[in-house]
Amino acid sequence: MKEVRGEAKTIRQLLSGTRYGIDYYQRDYKWHTKQVRELIEDLAEKFLEDYRPDHPRTAVQDYGHYFLGSIILSRRDNHTFIIDGQQRLTTLTLVLIYLHCRQGSRSDRVKLEDLIFSEKYGQKSFNIDVEERAACLMALFSGEPFDPPEDSESVRNIIGRYHDIEQHFPEEIDEAALPFFADWLIENVYLVEITAYADDDAYTIFETMNDRGLSLSPLDMLKGYLLANVKEPRERNECARVWKERTAALAELDRDEASDAVKAWLRSQHAQTIRERRRGAQPGDFDRIGTEFHRWVRDHAEEMGLETGADFARFIKRDMRFYAHQYQRLREASLELTPGLEAVFCNAWFGFTLQYPLLLAPLTPEDDAQTIDRKLRVVAAFVDILIARRLWNFRRTAYSTMQWAMFVVTREIRRRPLPELVDILRSKLDEEADTFTTNDRLRLHSQNRYAIWLILARMIDFIERCSGLPPHLDEYLATGRNRYEVEH
Repeated sequence: MKEVRGEAKTIRQLLSGTRYGIDYYQRDYKWHTKQVRELIEDLAEKFLEDYRPDHPRTAVQDYGHYFLGSIILSRRDNHTFIIDGQQRLTTLTLVLIYLHCRQGSRSDRVKLEDLIFSEKYGQKSFNIDVEERAACLMALFSGEPFDPPEDSESVRNIIGRYHDIEQHFPEEIDEAALPFFADWLIENVYLVEITAYADDDAYTIFETMNDRGLSLSPLDMLKGYLLANVKEPRERNECARVWKERTAALAELDRDEASDAVKAWLRSQHAQTIRERRRGAQPGDFDRIGTEFHRWVRDHAEEMGLETGADFARFIKRDMRFYAHQYQRLREASLELTPGLEAVFCNAWFGFTLQYPLLLAPLTPEDDAQTIDRKLRVVAAFVDILIARRLWNFRRTAYSTMQWAMFVVTREIRRRPLPELVDILRSKLDEEADTFTTNDRLRLHSQNRYAIWLILARMIDFIERCSGLPPHLDEYLATGRNRYEVEH
């Protein structure tokens, strides 16, 4: 193996005046909304642990650092190529473009242009130098509309993920905090840059870091813990079959769906606490289930009634089977319009992932099919109305903004009978300060294009259905070259 170097670098050090190439066989940008949302949430949470409105900008240098993992590079022919890490670097570039655009011309703006592109002989080259992406990135940087070509999945994903950043950027990082966050992002967020000077060495490092051994996921470890406590061999085999059946069905939707289903189920039925909104607050049940649900279950087994082998068997054969199945139904309804669950589709279209534990919360394995569907419709309608009212009043619906309130509602409606569920949710809506009458000046601006799109599509769909016409909501909300625009 030739020379290999590893060095921790800030985002400024990694991206300042640097151009990275990507070999043609790995140029696709494939991140989905989930990955972008989680990255934004993690960065914002770490930043907000230290930020205070009365801080001077210089205080940012003493804020905590954040580690984003490693990237693997190969140096050849005086060029640098990304072997592993282009998904994160591309997403970070989109975040920087968003921050650049949102800062506008304010006097205290953080200059980010040199981290987004370099300029030589009057020609701009973006830090991740892929020719098919250049026009798209320039349009985003300039705030101009851009129609992605149908034959480029990467460009379509870049446009989609940029809109995800616009939609999910946390409300807590307001205009006053924005330059603080930009400073923190480029100076206090680190990646380890591993550089090899031969492609073979770079790929050897990549394979060693990713393919050696079979590291167990939290889902694997939870399964092992639960099955180990089912002592009777025949019962344990049946539990293993149920687990495999349910996780395999979820994996057909996406490889991470089984883990997401377990998180939604445990949060909906068992989370009693959430991290308080103050500096130094410790993670609560809701937070730990999101990051280490296997450890959380083990630590709370007694509180959850898991004491005997029969308890553990019931937890898999009844509870896991039931809630995983209902989660699968909801995820399918979020991807394709389903009669009776149209609100689930609309909530998901707007990226409101907090709806899943909320939807599961009132359900019990003893509910009959009709009761389950009615409970789901009631909760989905509640979320639908809540989102619509907030959008109408120019209020954000980002995960970080809504997390606390949705956790409180989840806990209050847990395993409630239908009549009580309706009363609780109606009272929650009555308590909301924002209604459709509190804003009589609805207008389109740079940050609410997708909100207005959703509102108008819902209005048209409602009129069509009341008129006996076939619904076209999925068409109105479809993306791509032939999509409907707000103006139309």
